[in-house]
Parts: sequence; C-alpha cells; structure tokens
Amino acid sequence: MRIQNIIICFFLALGLLLPGLGVADRIKDLASIQGVRNNQLIGYGLVVGLDGSGDMTTQTPFTVQSIISMLGQLGINLPPGTNLQLRNVAAVMVTATLPAFTKPGQQIDITVSSMGNAKSLRGGTLLMTPLKGIDNQVYAMAQGNILVGGIGAAAGGSSVQVNHLNVGRIAGGGIVEREIPTAVGQGDYINLELNSVDFTTVHRIVGAINGIYPSAATAVDGRVIQVRAPADNSQRIMFISQIESLDVTPAKAPAKVIVNSRTGSVVMNQAVTLESSAVAHGNLSIIINTEPVISQPGPFAQRGETVVTQRSQVEIRTEEGNLMLLPNGADLGEVVKALTAIGATTQDLLSILQALKAAGSLRADLEII
Repeated sequence: MRIQNIIICFFLALGLLLPGLGVADRIKDLASIQGVRNNQLIGYGLVVGLDGSGDMTTQTPFTVQSIISMLGQLGINLPPGTNLQLRNVAAVMVTATLPAFTKPGQQIDITVSSMGNAKSLRGGTLLMTPLKGIDNQVYAMAQGNILVGGIGAAAGGSSVQVNHLNVGRIAGGGIVEREIPTAVGQGDYINLELNSVDFTTVHRIVGAINGIYPSAATAVDGRVIQVRAPADNSQRIMFISQIESLDVTPAKAPAKVIVNSRTGSVVMNQAVTLESSAVAHGNLSIIINTEPVISQPGPFAQRGETVVTQRSQVEIRTEEGNLMLLPNGADLGEVVKALTAIGATTQDLLSILQALKAAGSLRADLEII
C-alpha cells in the first residue's frame, strides 16, 4: 500500500509538471531516414560442451540428425543404425540484428535459444552457424562461448533456479560476411519517416527545416516528409546531420489508456480526462476451505478399509458497493486521484475503465493488449 501511494504521488507530480515544460525533441528522436533500417538474421546450430544438461536425443531426433550431418562433413562416417545417446549437445536457434551500413568483418551480438528439451545452455559453446536473411542468403557467421544470465542446481529431487537458463548471448559472436546495400535517399531527395503518424508534428518539422533551408522540405502525408538534399554524398551526410539536430516541439499525443489484461497493468498518458460520473464499486470474495475426512469401518466389521476423503466448504461474501461521484478530471493527476478515491485495485480498474469508456465518461482511447 505504501509503494502504491508513492507511485501515485510520482504520477501526480509528473502530470503537474509536464504541461508547463514544453520540451523540444530533436528530429532524429521523432523520425528516421527512409531506407536506413536494421535487418533480422536467423540460423540453426549446435551447442556442445554442456555438463549433462543438453537435449535428450531420444526425444529430439533433429539433434541427432544434425550431429550425424556435421560429423559427415568433417569426414567422420557413422555406421548405419548407430543410436547416439548424447547429453552434452543441444540444438539451438541463433538470432541477430544486422544494423545498417555494417561492413564485412565487423562483429555483431547474437542470441542463442534452445529449441529442444535441454535443461541449460550454461557453459556451452556454439559451433559455427551461418546466419541468413529473408532472402536465404548468408550474411554472417556465429560462433563462441555462450553467456547465460541464470543459474540452477538440483539434488535429491529438489531443484532451484534463478533466471532463465535456456537462452544466452554471445557479445560479438557474429562476424558479418556480406554487406546489405543501403541507399540514403533517391535522386535529389531523402524521406523522413515519423515514428508515429501525426500531422501537427509533420507540419512543425517542415517549418523547422524550411526555416534553415527555405523550400527544402515538403510534407507528403501524416508520416513522410520529402527533403531536397545535396547530390554529393559527403555533403548529403553533413546535411542530414544538421537536420537531425534541429529541435522541434512534438504535438501533444492523443489521449490513450493502455490496459494489459494479462498482468493487470494500466497506463494512462497526460491527455486523459474524465467527465463527471458516478461509479458503484463493490467487492465479491469466494472462500473455499478444504479439510480431510477419515472414514473407518465399524469395530466388528468383517470387511472394509479406512478411506480418506476431502470435504469442502464454500462461502461467498459480498460487500455493499458505495456510489461515489468522480469529479470532472482535468489531467492525469485528477484521473488517478478520482479512480483511487473509490479504493479500486489494479484489477478493478480494468472493469471500471471499460465501463467508463462505454458510458462516454472516459475521454481517451482504451486499448487492451
């Protein structure tokens, strides 16, 4: 309860301070250059050197097939029908992100994830694994010792585990073998793409660019801005650097409430307002008690045996809901105070916000994820 009050006070202070700040953002924080993007890579490989925590090969036949294929490429041919029982090998999927303008020979970080029934990848070594792009071409090779952030131990039927053991990373474990061509603009123009659609922000960015370079920027739609840039590559890079450093005050975000139905998290931005409304809030609790009941045969019974059964008692308690008036909220702080005034928990807020939205009292878009 104390922590909840601290969080509420923080959001109240944040809601009171933000309206008067008028903080400007750089264009590079609001938009990106069209065509300058990351690319995803994926590969299938083997991790060896595990301390008995690898795949159970009888249940993961693809691991055995991979090992036989790898040994065949190394000149080792196993007799037909060989039944491999290995516990130090695990089949994994390797993923990586290839940044724009990455050149051959540069290193990238990779993530290794178990795809079988291995218990842990801790202490394992990833064998050379090709990483392919969406065009099925190899763009990097991965290999190295895996760093796992978790730890676990088991003995005598008991086990303990901290964090996740089946996913690890290799810093600089991938070496780029092929470059992905990236063009900065087409012809005499470059396109700026906003991170989110907003016509007001587009208008302000166009005005900021044209204030330095008259008639250079033109708005295409609510996300894309076309900018005339120098033809020389070095001058174009300098031109983009100057544009990215310009400060622009973005438009106020639309009012939105995000509700995570799985975790019960509720997040509201500063623009959320609440019309005057009345909410009846009540609690319903169900209590189930189970206790063992022992049934024994009579003292002189010839047959019968002692039987242990379970007897359950179900009790339902309801608390009367109090009809409370929620005042007309002006900002995030007022909304939080109005909702917490009725003693609503996070789970209760899910239902209350949906009802307020349906009644037209919540002036915001309600999004459930």
